[in-house]
Amino acid sequence: MLARWVFVAVRRPFDFRVRRAHTWEDADRIMSRFAPFALMTLPLVWVALVILGFMPIYWALGVDLLEDSFEQSGSSLLTLGFAVDHHTPVIVVMFVEATIGLGLVALLISFLPTMYQLFSRRETLVSQLDVRAGTPPTPVAMFRRAKVIGWIDYLDGFWLEWERWFTEVEESHTSYLALSFFRSPHHGRSWITAAGAVLDAASIRLAAIDLPRSWQAQLCVRSGYLALRRIAGAYGIRYDPDPAPTDPISITREEFDDVCDQLQELHVPMKADRDQAWRDFAGWRVNYDTALLALSGLLMAPYSPWSSDRGINYRVRLLPGNPIVRRRSQVWRSTP
Repeated sequence: MLARWVFVAVRRPFDFRVRRAHTWEDADRIMSRFAPFALMTLPLVWVALVILGFMPIYWALGVDLLEDSFEQSGSSLLTLGFAVDHHTPVIVVMFVEATIGLGLVALLISFLPTMYQLFSRRETLVSQLDVRAGTPPTPVAMFRRAKVIGWIDYLDGFWLEWERWFTEVEESHTSYLALSFFRSPHHGRSWITAAGAVLDAASIRLAAIDLPRSWQAQLCVRSGYLALRRIAGAYGIRYDPDPAPTDPISITREEFDDVCDQLQELHVPMKADRDQAWRDFAGWRVNYDTALLALSGLLMAPYSPWSSDRGINYRVRLLPGNPIVRRRSQVWRSTP
């Protein structure tokens, strides 16, 4: 609860500055400082609250003045030792507070390297996706490259790799909620838009591409939507835990048909029954649609089709010529 309060309080001035940004690069540069600043503010809040919490304890044990109680508490927590009271009850409390202070230092020393290690492992696969699906990542770009290099029949290993990635991200991002807000070094990349692109690609592979059934792709989609749901739930985002395949999604039939037409132009084998393919795709997408869009908005993810583009207008002030206002169809038709 304390971490949530700190991050919400720190987020407000950042949102204020972002609303006055003229380009996405400016907004991303501002938000890249949010997570580190909020995370470093948190231990300062811990220290301040421990000092304030022990002040009435010292006062109750005989330290008369408020200033003396503050001095005693700060000296004990930070193990400075310049304020000493030789009464036994006060000494016991000093030992307890000093132990808490050492525990906070040990926690900080071990906490930050762990965060960086988890961040680095997450970003490795996100960077690899840039090679295979472009920036922003799209299923069309991924299948185009796969078709050109003759890799489209050997995607099962790719789905297994991302299934493991979703499992690791779920565990790390629900254990360390601040980790979701750490942005990729490249302003056009984001772990949440990468997750959306992979899930959409796997859903299109299962629903529309005429290749043998892939249980690896099915497990990838299931692992992905379970991970996004649980991360969204950790932030209090509401979603339907058991949606019907016919529930509405944010993708339109026209957008789906446009992607299928592009894949057909690339000579990717497509299923003949387009109506059934649409129903199958919608049945997969409905499982992660709400969580994906909500997390994209919460994290202010960079522009990416079928994820952050569904609600991009509130993030930065869109100016004429800004590349993030391009039509969706133009973004989908990116060059190899």
